[in-house]
Amino acid sequence: MNSQILNMDNLYYIDSKQVTFEIINNLILTDKKIALSKETILKIESCRNYLDAKMKQETKPIYGINTGFGSLCNVKIDTNNLQKLQENLVMSHACGTGSEVPKRIVKMMLFLKIQSLSYGHSGVQVETVQRLVDFYNYDIIPVIYTQGSLGASGDLAPLAHLALPLIGKGEVYFQGEKISGEAILSKFNWSKIELKSKEGLALLNGTQFMSAYGVDLILKSYKLLYLADLIGAVSLEAFDGNDAPLNELIHFIRPHNGQIKTAERIREFLDGSELIIQSKLNVQDPYSFRCMPQVHGASKDALSYCKKVFLTEINSVTDNPNIFEKTDEIISGGNFHGQPLALAFDFLAIAMAEIGSISERRTYQLISGLRGLPPFLVKNSGLNSGFMIPQYTAASIVSQNKQLATPSSVDSIVSSNGQEDHVSMGANGATKAFKIVKNVQTVLAIELLNASQALFFRLPLKTSPFLEAFLSSFRVDIPFIEDDVILSEEIAKSNTFIESLEIDLEEMFSY
Repeated sequence: MNSQILNMDNLYYIDSKQVTFEIINNLILTDKKIALSKETILKIESCRNYLDAKMKQETKPIYGINTGFGSLCNVKIDTNNLQKLQENLVMSHACGTGSEVPKRIVKMMLFLKIQSLSYGHSGVQVETVQRLVDFYNYDIIPVIYTQGSLGASGDLAPLAHLALPLIGKGEVYFQGEKISGEAILSKFNWSKIELKSKEGLALLNGTQFMSAYGVDLILKSYKLLYLADLIGAVSLEAFDGNDAPLNELIHFIRPHNGQIKTAERIREFLDGSELIIQSKLNVQDPYSFRCMPQVHGASKDALSYCKKVFLTEINSVTDNPNIFEKTDEIISGGNFHGQPLALAFDFLAIAMAEIGSISERRTYQLISGLRGLPPFLVKNSGLNSGFMIPQYTAASIVSQNKQLATPSSVDSIVSSNGQEDHVSMGANGATKAFKIVKNVQTVLAIELLNASQALFFRLPLKTSPFLEAFLSSFRVDIPFIEDDVILSEEIAKSNTFIESLEIDLEEMFSY
């Protein structure tokens, strides 16, 4: 088996164009295959040829090419051992532990590593990059672990596990089965990659573990922020809330972009509602309803910053040293340091934790027996506990998110015998933010479950046509609950409903 037997129609070519979230989202949704453009192949070949020629005449040590690594940077390696040096690097750095990284994120790591190597500043062979392309196209997913990266010399341990199958080591998932790196080479009749000087370091230095998590979290968080506005609008209707706080005049005199767009979006969701225009007995609503534009909007603005950081990163060269053929320079620097990403992960984590926090407060208000709603949203309360405990669950999750939102980027532990004396801890920030975002989806699912139940008590008045259509889809599997049921099952259904929703990316990014 080889790349020639793939249907190579409608390929995405990796070249000099900027990779965007829209491009990545399209690749994910369409499962499109990728290929190296002719321009990219020439760049990679030219850089490798330059490095080969340089090494034939160079006698002084060049970090990572003919020296050891980290605090061993001053140890010169004999020319005859340069290939062994690179293989040793990959094997010795494969020290991942913990749970396995989700397969979709590993596949994104493959794509982003290929993209970073495609710029022609890393000194890799075309054969090496092409093998990574083959892994991507055939859904050969290396087994990688969540723990092990300090997010400073790149994501060393995770990327080592990504690289192991290139030399017939490690494990991969293929067609639903976990097999050895040696077995996958045999299955495709591939030879192992004979790593040349600098290649192991090019594969291991880089921020693709953090970046892949970042891409996944940006796409997920934008969707959840859209849904927070949507579900918040349903809750506002169920609580018989006021729409005055959505008036654009208020927001134009405090013109934070996220705030303005949130108010506008919720107004659109409510357009045509019978409930929102009825006379209100309460002049003001609690902050969790009244301040949705300000709170949701602030998280949107935070996420907008994070999106810019990750967009820059996925279009960057992040290994070390970097090779500049035109100026005849090989420069050892620190592009692998994850500090920009670490700060962004912490910002994203805090911003999304706040979305969960305000959502849980709306759920609490809905079950409190206020504004004509029965306590715990059930007709025969006492005999039935109704929706008492889902709010407990949401409160528990929100509390966990507060703990997880403690910044990782303010921490640093000296490593590599003092050579790597400040690290970003961005990888820990990534996995914590991943957990927070997953938690927020569950909290929103609980709010939607409660808000849908509460709206039944507002009949015969109806909400807007848009929200009615949304709730009709939701109620196919989760109807009005008369008597107590196992609510964990209903929460799971609500979560699945949210997970399955497909929202136009342009609409998600429209602020």
